[in-house]
Amino acid sequence: MEKTIYIVLTDTGTLLSKGIALYTKERLNHVSVAFDAELRDMYSFGRKQRHNPFVGGFVKENAVAGIFGRADCAVYSCTVTPEQYEEIRGAIGRFEENPDQYRYNFIGLFAVALKKEIQRENAFFCSQFVATVMNEGGVPLFSWEPHFVQPRHFARLPRLRKKYEGDLRTYLRRMRGDEERQPLPSGLWRGLALRLLA
Repeated sequence: MEKTIYIVLTDTGTLLSKGIALYTKERLNHVSVAFDAELRDMYSFGRKQRHNPFVGGFVKENAVAGIFGRADCAVYSCTVTPEQYEEIRGAIGRFEENPDQYRYNFIGLFAVALKKEIQRENAFFCSQFVATVMNEGGVPLFSWEPHFVQPRHFARLPRLRKKYEGDLRTYLRRMRGDEERQPLPSGLWRGLALRLLA
């Protein structure tokens, strides 16, 4: 029985994302791989600290918090065999076993922009990571090396089927139901209370 992997493109609105958009002229400049349509089990290379873009590496991403709070997205599905699914899971498992060994490949990111080949051990940017784990799972999506893959390339793959494009929170509410309705921030409650009492 076939299994499904999800490729998720996002626009997080961060300074790094905006900088990349200046070069790519694309809106969605971050890519993740997920094992469920609800995006509970989603991985990529990105920032490890919400307010510090320079501390990056392998991350299990929370689609409802942090930089994803106001993100736009496009969600694609990719059908794979059960064996390929387990191989891709295994590839990510190897990253999970030693997450501190890996770092964000800022140099490689600039090399792509300059069309230069720079391969660094244990360093990845988001699209390089997703292409790598798909390759290791026996699902090569591209005919070129992962260090040349950009997020926009995933959107052009005939193998991927677009399931949704738009506001990420709207997608999550559709997939997860009412559990994703976020409470109003405490500061907003305080502001409303002051207005009512004024």
